[in-house]
Amino acid sequence: MLTLAFDTSTDVATSALVDDEEVLGERSSRAVRLLEDVDALLRQGGAAPSDVDLLAVGTGPGSFTGIRIGLATARGLALALGVRGVGVSTLDALAAGAPGAVPVIDAKRREVFALVDGEPRVLAPADLDLPAGSVCVGDGAVRYRAVLEERGLVVPPDGDERHVPRARSHAQLANRGLAGEPRPIDEIEPVYLRIPDAERSVSA
Repeated sequence: MLTLAFDTSTDVATSALVDDEEVLGERSSRAVRLLEDVDALLRQGGAAPSDVDLLAVGTGPGSFTGIRIGLATARGLALALGVRGVGVSTLDALAAGAPGAVPVIDAKRREVFALVDGEPRVLAPADLDLPAGSVCVGDGAVRYRAVLEERGLVVPPDGDERHVPRARSHAQLANRGLAGEPRPIDEIEPVYLRIPDAERSVSA
């Protein structure tokens, strides 16, 4: 099965083309370059757009704008290619790429998104209650390194690839049936965990 996967929920947008378990190509850039990256991946993998069997798209949590870009792109591709998709939590993808580590994504507003007892939550970095020695990965872990390390947690060096939600992990979770059954892209829901600032302002 040829799976095209991408995640634009964080500052680093990742994409990958995976044939079953074989990674044919990977790219990292910005969300606004996603379609360019998809085109480059297909050419690199010697595949035509019509060869794609499944889309695996990151659903967040993360940047509201980034999540929307990813889902909108997935909808357009699904319509053009006539394929279904699987939504993959960005936290789950980070965890899959760093077995044993706790994924921590920068949520802005001095908060982070993290998996707590297997559930996604938004909280202050200082409120992340984990056993001393736990490894934390993700851009939130990097940003709040001092806070986390003060609590006895371990954050790998900034350049460690485990801090990036690699799209290969999205594809692997989807292909192994660990992210739900393929469905129409329109049925895939984003994981925001809190309302966007624009909606907050309107409701205030």
